[in-house]
Amino acid sequence: MPPRTGPVHVAKIERKYRGTVYRSFLLRRTYRDGPRVRHETLGNISHLPEPLIDLIRRGLRGETFVPAGETFEILRARPHGHVAATLGTLRHLELEGLLASRRSRERDLVVAMIAARILEPRSKLATARSLDPQMLHSTLGECLEVAGAGEDELYAAMDWLLERQGRIEAGLARRHLAEGGLVLCDVSTTWFEGRHCPLARLVARGEGPPGKLKILFGLLTNSEGCPVAVQVFEGNLGDPKTLAPQLAKLRERFGLKRFVMVGDRGLLTEARVKKELQGVEGLQWITALRAPSIRALVEQGALQLSLFDERDLGEIHSPDYPGERLVVCRNPLLAEERARKRTELLAATQRELEKIVQATRRSRRALRGIKNIGLRVGKVLGRFKMGKHFKLHIRWDSFRYERREENIAAEAALDGFYVLRTTVPRPDLSSEEVVRTYKRLSQVERAFRSLKTVDLKVRPIRHWDADRVRAHVFLCMLAYYVEWHMRRALAPLLFDDEDPAAGQARRASVVAPARRSLGAERKALLKRTEEGLPVQSFQDLLLDLATLTKNRVRPRGLEAVTFDMLPTPTEVQARAFELLKVSPAM
Repeated sequence: MPPRTGPVHVAKIERKYRGTVYRSFLLRRTYRDGPRVRHETLGNISHLPEPLIDLIRRGLRGETFVPAGETFEILRARPHGHVAATLGTLRHLELEGLLASRRSRERDLVVAMIAARILEPRSKLATARSLDPQMLHSTLGECLEVAGAGEDELYAAMDWLLERQGRIEAGLARRHLAEGGLVLCDVSTTWFEGRHCPLARLVARGEGPPGKLKILFGLLTNSEGCPVAVQVFEGNLGDPKTLAPQLAKLRERFGLKRFVMVGDRGLLTEARVKKELQGVEGLQWITALRAPSIRALVEQGALQLSLFDERDLGEIHSPDYPGERLVVCRNPLLAEERARKRTELLAATQRELEKIVQATRRSRRALRGIKNIGLRVGKVLGRFKMGKHFKLHIRWDSFRYERREENIAAEAALDGFYVLRTTVPRPDLSSEEVVRTYKRLSQVERAFRSLKTVDLKVRPIRHWDADRVRAHVFLCMLAYYVEWHMRRALAPLLFDDEDPAAGQARRASVVAPARRSLGAERKALLKRTEEGLPVQSFQDLLLDLATLTKNRVRPRGLEAVTFDMLPTPTEVQARAFELLKVSPAM
């Protein structure tokens, strides 16, 4: 009787030799030869990839396989990961509840505009277009159920938001400002399109594009730089005049009876300190003296520069500042930088002034007239800001100049010196802590950089109505509030320093320039995290997360059936969602 042949199958053979396991896959046919079962090897497929071997095994068992393209079709892929990360953080912060206790169309639209400002800052018209169901640049409109919202709806939502600004800021103050704690305050300018906003004033030289209009806005943060409140002012209002409204907001709206305000010398000027800060119960402050005031201390003998040849920090007292502490700092690196910059500016000023001298002496079409010569000289001095160091002689037919060497030497003697003034008593803050606290203003400066240029791009403002401008700036501040928390959580994946305290500990003195932690320096050098993941900027990480798309899938032959499917996150994406403590599924 001939042997009865059996099915073909894949056999896995494992052999162990001297501690090493050798594995092979054989294509075999089993048959019965009388009472015996025998195996016939048809081929060795060990060289094939294991997924392909598994496919052969399953096929021999009778499974039927159809190409994916013949079974399912992807109707559309929408960028989703960055939306999930932003909205997840926003909801984790319970910001929606601060906007309004109940869900409404206006609240959803405001949330959409806050998230859009982080994801891709654009005009309100462009934002409305991105929410169009036919365009859907992301799943933002879909997740918030505002797809198809028009520009007018967004404007109405901005008006709705502005009406609630006071209550929202009060809620943020309750979260992040403590009685007796630090409040960082600063102001900045920004420009916008158009010429009809009542808040706007012409941009001064060096403040923005010539011919543009500008506004002023002030930002309040806690000691770590977390934004709490923002206020818009007219563009021609001086920085010091914004102080009173900010103080009123802290004391009356936020109900703070005791706090320490920290502001730079441009905001907390000597005149404002005397008029608005001194004698106010529960209010203490830290600021810095201007150069003329420091020079006056030297002339009075209260500040002896020679005492700082071997030290970089000390505390002095002066009868001109009763009840205050004056903390003197000397930074040699800052002294070198100021000397270098002054030398370059003086040289550049002299070159331009010499051109004017030659213009008055040329034989043809010589420069004549006190007014004409003065205009040329004024442009030069306005450009380089070195007029105090030159003595000018302008006549109808000539011009000459001299350097004020005594002025230059007097200014050079103060290079690297700065003096902080404060009413906080020594038991509460040591001299080192006063310096460290004042340097925290860099957190507010970082906020302005993020708001104006790097991330949120508050400018150029394209609104003409004053209230719309206020709403736009407030909207950008709320977006920075979300981004600030995202950056802190995502710091292990970013170039940001996740341990600033370790960097401060590496400095030889609190006066010395800031240093990054060893971990941050390692990330910057290797461009890799401790887990071996690539280090990115915040914007690049958002772009990476955006590649996690939500795919609308439909089985072929079932036209009415569709479902959404997310791909498996990459290792970087999975780590980002883990750090943010949010899920990509939403």
